Amino acid sequence: MRIALLQSSGRPGSTVENLKVLDEAAGRAAAAGAGLIVAPEMFLTGYAIGDDVARLAEPADGDAADAIAELAARHGLAVAYGYPERDGETVYNSAQLISAGGARLANYRKTHLFGCFERDHFTPGEQPVVQAELDGLRIGLMICYDVEFPENVRAHALAGTDLLLVPTAQMHPFQFVAEHLVPVRAFENQMYVAYVNRVGAEDEFEFVGLSTLAGPDGVARTRAGRAEELVVADVDPVFLAASREGNPYLEDRRPGLYGSLV
Repeated sequence: MRIALLQSSGRPGSTVENLKVLDEAAGRAAAAGAGLIVAPEMFLTGYAIGDDVARLAEPADGDAADAIAELAARHGLAVAYGYPERDGETVYNSAQLISAGGARLANYRKTHLFGCFERDHFTPGEQPVVQAELDGLRIGLMICYDVEFPENVRAHALAGTDLLLVPTAQMHPFQFVAEHLVPVRAFENQMYVAYVNRVGAEDEFEFVGLSTLAGPDGVARTRAGRAEELVVADVDPVFLAASREGNPYLEDRRPGLYGSLV
């Protein structure tokens, strides 16, 4: 499956404008043969928007989700995107996957909140592994800081995730996560990892870009730079199966020794 990584901060504070940015990028992705486009963390509204987080938050099945379902069906590709999710009085930092037919396939709530900004505006999710089936692949969802916890990604590996989608808002000076940690996570867990970042300055944050699709061999299939960019790469299930057969990490685990981790 070919996937497109939309490295963009969109237009912070404007859901309408961000839907336009996503629509245009989805058209380009579809023209390039992609079956899935992934947008960054909080793409729908912007990340550094202060108290507007609560004002702009929507339910998982809200108006914006309907608009994205429409554009997914119109362009004929699946869409994964980050957004602030409202559930009653509670707001989560969430990511949702919508199929090429416009069906809502999975919704994930970020389990590990980063820094004072996120802890002030969001409630952490409690479900670490959220998956969906898409074009013969088992897709997992995670958000930014979550991928930096090896236990999180290993849980996905043990649950059979083939492609882990990680909408992110990775900021300076932590670019080593995109450059080094993400490919290692892909290798040690024998999966593809799509890490899709915001870029540029937003309020006190400087997002570093460097979005990547890392393969189970630890090699980046594509890597964006430090500007707004749409990059495309392929997820090869045949290569994934061969890599898993040749790498015994998951088979050689000794879970009985790891009780002290919890």
